[in-house]
Amino acid sequence: MNEVPHMTPTAPVTGDGTPPAVTVRDVTKQYGDRRAVDGVTLDVLRGEFFGLLGPNGAGKSTLVEIMEGLRKADSGSVAVFGESPWPRNTGLLPRLGVQTQSSAFFVRQTVHEHLRTVAALYGADRAAVDATLESVGLGDRHRVRVDDLSGGQRQRLAIASALVHGPELIFLDEPTASLDPEGRRDLWEVLRGLKAEGRTIVYTTHHLDEAEALCDRVGILVAGRLVVTDAPQNLIGSFGAGGKLLVPVGRIDEAGAAALPGVDRVTVQGGHLVLETRETGRVLAALDPLTGLDGVQTRMPSLEDVYLDITARRAGGTDGVTAPDDRAPNHQEQQA
Repeated sequence: MNEVPHMTPTAPVTGDGTPPAVTVRDVTKQYGDRRAVDGVTLDVLRGEFFGLLGPNGAGKSTLVEIMEGLRKADSGSVAVFGESPWPRNTGLLPRLGVQTQSSAFFVRQTVHEHLRTVAALYGADRAAVDATLESVGLGDRHRVRVDDLSGGQRQRLAIASALVHGPELIFLDEPTASLDPEGRRDLWEVLRGLKAEGRTIVYTTHHLDEAEALCDRVGILVAGRLVVTDAPQNLIGSFGAGGKLLVPVGRIDEAGAAALPGVDRVTVQGGHLVLETRETGRVLAALDPLTGLDGVQTRMPSLEDVYLDITARRAGGTDGVTAPDDRAPNHQEQQA
């Protein structure tokens, strides 16, 4: 397809008249007979923390690389701050921070030397280097060579390289993949701080608890198509995912639990009967006179439940999920 370099697609505006940070319109990308991105339309507002979710091979990384200007779409249009990122738009680069799953490093340099080199490319000073290393938990690794870092430490350095120049728009592709639980939580606080400063973050992850805790909105990709886009709490409410009651094994048998009014399904997991229900109060009321409620645990639905429901339906070829029009979150959604 013939393209006009840096052509500006028409983009909707927010309430204050500014266009979104990223505007994607009917973008497709084909590899052989597989359509990795299939007609995706999406807006990411300025200052928004947007999570892109989906199974392996769903097209998340390809879509993000098209937004970043690292990959050319076969058709459709993309605008970043009102400009096309492809062909490689050097004017946009200082405004973007990019961490990929295969970030490159100057492996013979020390951690501090590496980040100073990256910072120098953008004109960032030494104070920014020191502050960024501290923020990602590498403040005590200044003199360690990059090729001596662990996988998790390299991941932290890749994130630091994306942040050191203070970008307005940050793309993070599974940034916590190699981090331990403590490292994940530390990074959450870094990301919350960036959002509080008004940065825009586009984020892919397989950690659904992470997306639920951090994101203003999420989009779920399945087989290259954007199935649904909304605030996590809205998705949890609108898809009607049920809750779970965990009853210690021995209190009631599976048949008796399945016969309780309001119980949809019963399984055994780790010493508990798991009663799945959309009527938690009704099931508790029926269970109390039979077994008592001491030791019974209640688990409310999560984004993971919704995600598994959506991806399972799509994988099964059913039409039970309808993708609403992509829209800007209202004020309540932004605070979710």
